[in-house]
This record gives sequence, structure tokens and C-alpha cells, in this order.
Amino acid sequence: MKSNRKKRLLSVALLALAAVGTASTAEAKGCLKGAAVGAVAGHYAGHHAVVGAVGGCLVGRHMAKKQEQEQRAARQQAAQVQ
Repeated sequence: MKSNRKKRLLSVALLALAAVGTASTAEAKGCLKGAAVGAVAGHYAGHHAVVGAVGGCLVGRHMAKKQEQEQRAARQQAAQVQ
């Protein structure tokens, strides 16, 4: 039983490292945060930590990109006002 937990934790860690290696800074931040939250939620929702981590990574990346775009738009608007 503990061996399965270790395998899951290792899988999540490897997934996070792979995502960091292939993503930009904003995407990596969103992915890591999302993967951590998703892994915990997936674990408590029926021992699906890896599936939760993958889903959380995708959602986290989406949210990080959206936030970055909103910040870029606000900076552009502020620059036009000056």
C-alpha cells in the first residue's frame, strides 16, 4: 500500500519536473501550483492523484496565461493613457 503511494508521489514529481522543463516561467508556475492542488484533490476524490495532477497542471497553465494576458493588456492601456 505504501509502495503505491510512493509510486504516485514519484509520478507526480516527475510530471511536474517534465512540465517545468518544457514550459515558460508563467506556464511552469501555473502548472506546478495546479498540479499540487490537483494531486491532493485527486487523492481525496478516490486515489487518483496522478490524474488530478495532470488536470490541475492544465488548469493552472490556463489560468496563468489568462492572468499574464490581463496584466499585459493593463500595461498597454496604462501606456496609452500617458
